[in-house]
Amino acid sequence: MRILGIDPGIAIVGFGFIDKQGSKLTPVQYGSITTEAHLDQAVRLKLIYESLNQLIERYKPDAIAVEKLYFNRNVTTAFTVGQARGVIMLAAVQHDLEIGEYTPLQVKQAVVGYGKAEKKQVQEMVRILLKLSEIPKPDDVADALAVAICHSQFNGYYAKLKEGLKR
Repeated sequence: MRILGIDPGIAIVGFGFIDKQGSKLTPVQYGSITTEAHLDQAVRLKLIYESLNQLIERYKPDAIAVEKLYFNRNVTTAFTVGQARGVIMLAAVQHDLEIGEYTPLQVKQAVVGYGKAEKKQVQEMVRILLKLSEIPKPDDVADALAVAICHSQFNGYYAKLKEGLKR
C-alpha cells in the first residue's frame, strides 16, 4: 500500500509518500509545496491544489492521510489552513483515494508511543522508522511522513474493525 501523508498549511504543505508491505515501511518521495506570501490567497490555494494533483498522478498513492487542525489561539491562521485542507481533501476525493484524518495526539501516539511526545522525538522516530540518514527538513516534511506512518498503523486496525462490523 502506498500512503501519502500531508501536513497542511498555506505557506508550506509538507508531503511524504511511503510504501507499506507487511510491517516494512519504505520512503518513496517527500518534500514540500511552498507558496509565496505576497500572492493572493486564492492563487496560493490553486498552486497547492495543482501541485498536489501532479504528485498524486506521478506517485499514485492508495490512500492519503491528513493531519487534523489544532489551533487554540490564532483563528485567522486556522481559517487559512482549513482552506488549504479543503483543496487537499478535494484533490484526494477527485482521485478516489481513501482518506484518513489524524489529530496531532494520534500521530504522536502512533509514531512515538506517547501522545504528548516532543516534536524532536517524533522527527527522530520518523528518521529511524524510515531508515533515513537525517531528519527531513523543513519540519513540515517530517510531520507529513509521521502522518503517513500513523495511517499505516491505524489503517489495518480500522480495516479489521470495518470487516468485523460487516459480519
